[in-house]
Amino acid sequence: MSLQTKASFKKEFFAYFRTHRFLIIALVILGMATFFPLLIAGTGILMNTMSDIYYYELDTDITGMVEFLAGSSSIGVASSVDVVTGIGLIVMIIFMNNAAGGEQKRRSMIIPSSSGLRSFPYLFPKYIIYPISVLIISIIAIMASWAVSYIVFETNDLLFSNVILSGILAGVHLMFYACMHLTLGTATGRAGMSAAVCITVSMLLPFMFAIVELDYMFNPFAFNQLAQLALLRETMPISELIDIGISTIFVFGIMVVTFLVAVFAQNAKKIDNSGDEIIL
Repeated sequence: MSLQTKASFKKEFFAYFRTHRFLIIALVILGMATFFPLLIAGTGILMNTMSDIYYYELDTDITGMVEFLAGSSSIGVASSVDVVTGIGLIVMIIFMNNAAGGEQKRRSMIIPSSSGLRSFPYLFPKYIIYPISVLIISIIAIMASWAVSYIVFETNDLLFSNVILSGILAGVHLMFYACMHLTLGTATGRAGMSAAVCITVSMLLPFMFAIVELDYMFNPFAFNQLAQLALLRETMPISELIDIGISTIFVFGIMVVTFLVAVFAQNAKKIDNSGDEIIL
């Protein structure tokens, strides 16, 4: 590893951890992942308490709803997967703005570039530190949600292997959007525009896929749905596990392509001042 790459890793590490961006992203995702199972279970308890007082007078049977809300741990963990890949993704993108082109907009990279900093050492640490960190956060968050759901719900109907697989797939979903945000942001130098595009895509495409009933397998934008499928299946057929593995490899291949596009864009933006002709 070159000295430039080592220095860039150190710079990105300090920029991510010393500014507490990593801590904020981790606390928000972990907090939401553990809060939503408690919220669902608490809602079921509240409705059960009120049923004898209020719903009886309205002649409304809410037994089915109460049993659903207080039923199994899969409900709580599924809600956590949804919020981690939804709200958690938005929080991640916002707090990655500085790395995804924000520093270029503030001209903070002019001096290192003029001192010989190449594009590869500048970009490579970003595509390692940020995606891997959100993968780890996602896995821990889904495991924490499973632990809370195991305590507060009456029935534990989830396999631990499915919980781990769901956390990995949810993490890959966040990794993909992190790479896309880094590429758009560093290529254009407009972190806000990149964040708006990524958030809009993450909100609209799953809705469009649901309308046209597009298969979520081999679809890099639908790994949140794949994470919920892996969670709620009692047993995963070997064929589906193979498809999930191939889909994951495919998405990692796209992430590599986004990195190469970012490097190409950075190199293309460099100004060649080596000539001796004056251009008016």
